[in-house]
Amino acid sequence: RLLADRGSTGGGRRGAAPDLTELLPQWLAAANRHGYQAPPALLPALLEAARARTDLRPEALVLGGPRARWLAGLNPQWKYALRAGPAAAGRAAAGPEDTRIWEEGLFAERAAHLTSLRRRDPAAARELLAGAWPAERAEDRLLFLDVLREGLSAADEPFLERILSDRSRNVRATAAELLSALPGSALAARMAERARSCVSLDRTGAAGATDMTDVGEGPRITVEAPHECDKDMQRDGVVVKPPSGRGERSWWLSQIVEAAPLAAWRERFGGRSPAGIVALPVTDGWQPELHAAWCRAAVRQRDAEWARALLGPASEPPAAEGTSWRDPAKLLTALPADERAEWVAEFVSAHGLSDAFRLLGVCAVPWAEPLGRAIVDALDTARDAGGYPWSFSGVMGLAERCLDPAQADRLKVLTAQPQPPDGGPAGSGGAAPGT
Repeated sequence: RLLADRGSTGGGRRGAAPDLTELLPQWLAAANRHGYQAPPALLPALLEAARARTDLRPEALVLGGPRARWLAGLNPQWKYALRAGPAAAGRAAAGPEDTRIWEEGLFAERAAHLTSLRRRDPAAARELLAGAWPAERAEDRLLFLDVLREGLSAADEPFLERILSDRSRNVRATAAELLSALPGSALAARMAERARSCVSLDRTGAAGATDMTDVGEGPRITVEAPHECDKDMQRDGVVVKPPSGRGERSWWLSQIVEAAPLAAWRERFGGRSPAGIVALPVTDGWQPELHAAWCRAAVRQRDAEWARALLGPASEPPAAEGTSWRDPAKLLTALPADERAEWVAEFVSAHGLSDAFRLLGVCAVPWAEPLGRAIVDALDTARDAGGYPWSFSGVMGLAERCLDPAQADRLKVLTAQPQPPDGGPAGSGGAAPGT
């Protein structure tokens, strides 16, 4: 039914039939968990669906099995299956067709080949790219370089370090970003040294600080932003010109802190944990800049401990004073899926749905039971308060697609006629006493 109904949806119009194709990722994953195989009659529709949506391809090709790959060989529009399927993943070496695609194919074909090779042999993909690097256009170099994000490891460092001197500023910036995601890289060490020269722990109190209004007494963080952006900083990815409305020194500082390995701060701040560091007051109004850079570093380095510290408790108001730097949706991506769902469930229970839409977008589907329960309860509360369905129709649409099928009965509460406050029959429209 999901494949047969493809392309005949209501387009999201109110009152139209739901777009069942939104359920395809979950359906394919569930079918593969149970070891099912697609019936031969459905293989063309399955291959066509995966052609249109790259996110479906891994699960679709497992479900289709060898017969789907054989069928794909008969239709040039389905040749993606020959490059990305399990058979391709098991090849030990590139064949003549792979070589032809890399040397003569369109950019999309070459990128798909490089991506497939990276997944099965990261070193071979890197060497293939390095061999072709000097002859590639700047825009192609940038997009090919992005392929290295998958499976990034210390083995990629020598190649990335070399291209810090690339002709293209965007290529240099991407190489620096990838290197900063490797905490043991030479670039990360250079950035850590720069960060230590800018950010330090003051145990003496007010010495050196110009604005002590809100930091109180005791240890605090002091900041001395860079006074210049030298050639070495630029080579390591620090962009000289700030965005409109941003000061140069704060712009340079934020890039340095973002690229420095988070592990360096524990030693810098006397062995404190990330939570202990985040709790320290920051002098001279530098807290938003410093904490925002730490947030970006936690996401880039996938550091769950730092992400937890910067997120804080889910019960804290989303617009709490002094937390404008925080981006919970991005920080949550650094946490394990179950912990992510638990935090969002607590957030929704505490604050309702107004600020929850982006947070739900980073949660694994189907939603974990506590998250699904929190969403349905919040929708029910919003309905009773008169805010449902218009204010929260987007969340309702997510619930239709993302709620665990085992919890589908929970949605029945949203279709029940609410009882009036006096306990009389719903919708009776009776006159008030005494009228």
